Amino acid sequence: MTDTPVIGVLALQGDVREHLTALASAGAVARPVRRPDELVAVDGLVVPGGESTTMSKLAVLFGMLEPLRERVAAGMPVYGTCAGLILLADKILDPRSGQETVGGIDMIVRRNAFGRQNESFEAAVDVDGVPGGPVEGVFIRAPWVESVGARVEVLATHGGHIVGVRQGNALATSFHPELTGDHRVHALFTDMVRAVA
Repeated sequence: MTDTPVIGVLALQGDVREHLTALASAGAVARPVRRPDELVAVDGLVVPGGESTTMSKLAVLFGMLEPLRERVAAGMPVYGTCAGLILLADKILDPRSGQETVGGIDMIVRRNAFGRQNESFEAAVDVDGVPGGPVEGVFIRAPWVESVGARVEVLATHGGHIVGVRQGNALATSFHPELTGDHRVHALFTDMVRAVA
């Protein structure tokens, strides 16, 4: 166990810089990850928001999809936000043509479930395991979780829909906590990584 785990942010697309800042504030050594050799050097990984279809295709293009699947399957802690939640799902209800996932969480997700870009919103969300009251969640073309398997713990809901889950070392939220300056969800993830690093 190490007090300062090395946590990567998958830097193919999306809000990488904000996650790096949030992880550093949570006490991790944070670095971007674009290639398989960089993935090997981290204790845990954040899969950021962005466009899930594009991220899936870029992961294939950069030779990252299979290494990601292998590390997640082997128990590397991983946290996905928004598009990252979609990539960690075992199944997508309405996948785009050619869209693949890393998997790791036994859930079925619906893309863009909360509406399009102009329907983005912020909401206070209670997240189990995060002390200190609700987290301010930013929902941007956000997915929600339609259903989960028996081993998945539901951590948060909004409007009757599942928006935060955990299965073992895998954590995922529909919203973007990295955009708010509140780094408590990243602190939860950093603690998850510390426990196995």
